[in-house]
Amino acid sequence: MSQYRIEQDSMGELRVPADALYGAQTQRAIENFPISGLRMPAPFIRALALIKAAAAECNAELGLLAQDVAGAISQAARGIAAGEHADQFPVDVFQTGSGTSSNMNANEVIASLASALCGQTVNPNDHVNMGQSSNDVIPSALHLSAAMVLDDALLPALHHLQVTIDSRAESLDGLVKTGRTHLMDAMPVRMSQTLSGWSGQIQLAMRRLEDSRDRLHRLAQGGTAVGTGINAHPEFSARMAQKLSELTGLMLLPAANPFTALASQDTAVELSGQLKACACALMKIANDLRWMNSGPLAGLGEIELQALQPGSSIMPGKVNPVIPEAVMMAGAQVIGNDAAITTGGQHGNFELNVMLPMIAHNLLQSESLLATCARQLADKAIQTFRVNEDRLNDALARNPILVTALNPIIGYQKAAAIAKRAYAEGRPVLDIAAEDTDLSRDELSRLLDPARLTEGGIQE
Repeated sequence: MSQYRIEQDSMGELRVPADALYGAQTQRAIENFPISGLRMPAPFIRALALIKAAAAECNAELGLLAQDVAGAISQAARGIAAGEHADQFPVDVFQTGSGTSSNMNANEVIASLASALCGQTVNPNDHVNMGQSSNDVIPSALHLSAAMVLDDALLPALHHLQVTIDSRAESLDGLVKTGRTHLMDAMPVRMSQTLSGWSGQIQLAMRRLEDSRDRLHRLAQGGTAVGTGINAHPEFSARMAQKLSELTGLMLLPAANPFTALASQDTAVELSGQLKACACALMKIANDLRWMNSGPLAGLGEIELQALQPGSSIMPGKVNPVIPEAVMMAGAQVIGNDAAITTGGQHGNFELNVMLPMIAHNLLQSESLLATCARQLADKAIQTFRVNEDRLNDALARNPILVTALNPIIGYQKAAAIAKRAYAEGRPVLDIAAEDTDLSRDELSRLLDPARLTEGGIQE
């Protein structure tokens, strides 16, 4: 048997692999765009397939598509949405800017499957793409896939991270450590207070992402080619939003202005900005963990992260903070993705944005990276680190900055002189203050108690 078959589209004949479910337009894209080897992400293909299923069902309800054909299209598309035939979507991310190649890839695969199911020819354009254009399908799939990953993966992962941080904070509340500003010794803080700062960052990250939902849940579907809705039933847009809401559990609505939805990707740029802020939060937490773990002898050594793998191919016994490092690299990737998405968002020329596949790929990669990193950071770093209490207490005892608590009593200048002397002589600030002030040692012990100083206020 031949390894190829001949397919025909509006541009002529083309050889297609004999066992491929796709047709000529997909094959042209394979040949035209051997650029990166990156395929459109699975969540995007899922969203694309759900749109095709919903469109077939809506068109059947509107009397525009035969019930048997619509049923076959819906069945085939739902199978793809469930992960079937993933190998039949080979089109490169860097393709035509409208994503027409990916839209036709889906149309052709679904048409092949549906034809076999219903025993008659199902056309990729006339049937599977009925009432649609790549120009509204791809922006809709972008929004829909990003919304599903946000709700199904990222927000639950961030919630898990925050719960983990809060749990550790509660268990470590009694431990006091040296605070640091500019990486230099500062006033003491409780371990729970440091972790509460992390928790607050994650909470704010979730709120920002949730704030983007309303705009993300607005779909371009129904605008067709340029936003006018040409070749789509007047009720198609509203019915599609309702049908996709039923399929996904999301509260989806038609775009308030279809011309805006086709011509711009401002919502994707907005969401990417929130993802960048989330990446910054994870990188901050990861960096704090690295510094606190540094050493164990020549660094801070305040905590010991879980040993997960050998840290060196040449230095036996070395163990590195691999999870925080991985999180930081992923965060850098998200920040880079945001720059590309921002550039892509600027390329809405007249009635269509023409960087849609790249925007979709980067947006979904950022969401997925952050979701995975949040869980790894929670489970393999924050939940499992061990506190070196002796190291904490030793650093606190030698911290001259504790003298800050005496400012209201002896004044800044005298307190500074005590701090400098304590540092120069390598002695506890309590001993120097007892020598250089009229305050009793008992009173100084009370005023300079690190745990008391974490409560704030004026020391009296």
